Amino acid sequence: MFFLPEVHRHPAFREGMRATAPVAPGIAAWALMTGVAMVRSGMSPLEAVAMTLFVYAGSAQLAAIPLIMAGAPAWVIWATAFCVNLRFVVFSLHLRQYLMHLPRWRRLVNGFLTADMSYALFTRRFATPPATHEEQREQESYLAGNYFMTWMAWTGASLVGVVVGNAVPAAWGLGFAGVLCLVGILCSLANTRLRVVAAAVSGAVAVAAYALPLKLNIVVAIGVAVMLCFWLEGRMPKEQAA
Repeated sequence: MFFLPEVHRHPAFREGMRATAPVAPGIAAWALMTGVAMVRSGMSPLEAVAMTLFVYAGSAQLAAIPLIMAGAPAWVIWATAFCVNLRFVVFSLHLRQYLMHLPRWRRLVNGFLTADMSYALFTRRFATPPATHEEQREQESYLAGNYFMTWMAWTGASLVGVVVGNAVPAAWGLGFAGVLCLVGILCSLANTRLRVVAAAVSGAVAVAAYALPLKLNIVVAIGVAVMLCFWLEGRMPKEQAA
């Protein structure tokens, strides 16, 4: 929504940009590696650019790429992307009370552009939904400033990665760069006991089910890890799960 004057001219828009600026380099690094990985895995530059602009979901992109290249059925690709991005269902449910006053098309745009860090920074800044019209404008402008920085960092660096991946010789071995990037992100996010369990279980199941066709081991691994962690969370005290 950053293209609307009433949004980007509001002081909260710049506040949101400043809040996101410190994490923008990390987002750009991930996007750069994702752009390289898309091209080096066999996608054409046009396909990689289209995925960058229209999918806009790094983890889902990297999960879907091998399935697309393997010729997997569309339902397998959709199921994998859905499992990877289940967290956005939770984000949407929470943000509904903040954005429900907006027209549908604006809610859709806000939903598409809101990423993990945008959601985290926004909800930390605004603990309660808006009560007045001015608060509605302030909150939407702040959220737009957040995801404007995220979108710029991701899209710009990903497109650079597509160019670099297309220009660099295959002998350099950059096709594995996206995987290495995700490993680093995974290690930084595994900061609770349940998250460590989820990472260990999903990894073990993915290896054990490697023989499944069409990379279905990824879908199976995600499903097993999610169900196990839901079961454990209901039986563990909060201080142990953290």
